[in-house]
Amino acid sequence: MTHTTETTLETLHATATEIFTGALQACDIASAFDRRLRFEGEMLHRLIPDGSGPESFDLSSYKRIFVIALGKAALPMLDILLDRMKRRKGLRGICCAGQLPRKRNWRFRYFEGGHPLPNEDSFGAARAALAMLRKAKADTLVFFLISGGGSAMFDLPLDPQITLEETIAFHEALVGSGAPINEINTLRKHFSAVKAGRLAMAAPEAAKISLLLPDVPLRTLDALSSGPTSPDHSTVADARELIAKYNLAPKFPPSVRAFFERDDMPESPGTKGWRPPFLPRLQKTEITAPRRMTASASMSGEDEAFRDSVFEILLSSHDLVENARALAQKAGYFAAVDNSCDDWDYADAARYLLDRFHGLRSKHARLCLISVGEVTVTLNRNPGAGGRNQQFALACALELQKYPDDHLVVLSAGSDGIDGNTQCAGAIADPTTVARARAFGFNPEESLASFNACPLFTAIGDAVVTGPTGHNLRDLRLLIAESNDIPVRK
Repeated sequence: MTHTTETTLETLHATATEIFTGALQACDIASAFDRRLRFEGEMLHRLIPDGSGPESFDLSSYKRIFVIALGKAALPMLDILLDRMKRRKGLRGICCAGQLPRKRNWRFRYFEGGHPLPNEDSFGAARAALAMLRKAKADTLVFFLISGGGSAMFDLPLDPQITLEETIAFHEALVGSGAPINEINTLRKHFSAVKAGRLAMAAPEAAKISLLLPDVPLRTLDALSSGPTSPDHSTVADARELIAKYNLAPKFPPSVRAFFERDDMPESPGTKGWRPPFLPRLQKTEITAPRRMTASASMSGEDEAFRDSVFEILLSSHDLVENARALAQKAGYFAAVDNSCDDWDYADAARYLLDRFHGLRSKHARLCLISVGEVTVTLNRNPGAGGRNQQFALACALELQKYPDDHLVVLSAGSDGIDGNTQCAGAIADPTTVARARAFGFNPEESLASFNACPLFTAIGDAVVTGPTGHNLRDLRLLIAESNDIPVRK
């Protein structure tokens, strides 16, 4: 490697990091909130009305206001709502986040939910929310503040006999299955007492406003935290097909396996046939879909549980991509976007994006290829320290080592600041990554096979560390090159 190559790679590392962090900073939750909603005294106005629900709400017409905040962005979303909404009379709420706040509002109960696996507070928050919502009447307005991560942070089995330990094992089997998130969440919905619209069902008479910060594709918004306020279109048959597809039954605890095998297993709420639930926790309701749903025009119906529901998307991965594109262009790069490998296996995604990048690079030497979404990994029984972003980056590094003098870097990182079971957001790879890792005593191929990429990237200084960001807008991948001397690839 020449000195020029080393200097160029250092510059590209810095540029990629600046684009990633800058794109995140530009996704300001408070600004997004103010673009969608405005409080004026006792009035709440929707600033971008779409015909899907009331354009204004008179808060004085409600005796009580309940707030349920859940997910990785629960704390900042709650803080912004309470700052904008001055009403305190009859206000009570539940907040389930990844950490407890330093300052707490006495009107709220706070829980520190587990992620990527549920914990005692995950169960506690779900029980507390259900108990509170069952007190809601027609004179109650409920705000649901929902962000990514809630599938684990906020959970309770539909079958009350299933324990926390068994629920953790269920989540472990799903996370390591290699299934895309929408399929994982299909199974979570059918398992849970607070997903697939069942949280909203607990307050059928109340008016409901769901403010969403999705970490899922916009076409599958009901997968966000497994859709606690959204009706579900998947069926018990779908869930069982997925269990067979990924051979999950042997990996489930006996109680979970028995639950999915029951003849009287209830359908989740949604637009499909309904059978009475076998558990006393849920009441039989004619479930269809919400009348007011900004997220999906295909959802319609007049069910009481969803009749007065309004959904607002505050931010999404689209905002993250557009901010990254603007920053790359400002830095003088030709910026291209390709999100087609969303939910692909990490190795397939790495090969595809590198091939795509090289194809574009023949026309644009100074290039930034942007890709958003999540890749999948299939974990073995004893995975090491890592996550899908570091796994993707290491797979790219093994390919890039073939061209040690190439001026190209790959950054892959989670917008929440957490990748898998590590405290890193992701990692950066370049053509020198493998050689530098070997110099530190690592075997990159072995690290990849054992899903243990984090120690390698940390040792060579190429781990991306941001700390919790308060966001969860999916993963961002950046492939950047800056050279007129494009190597010939075979």
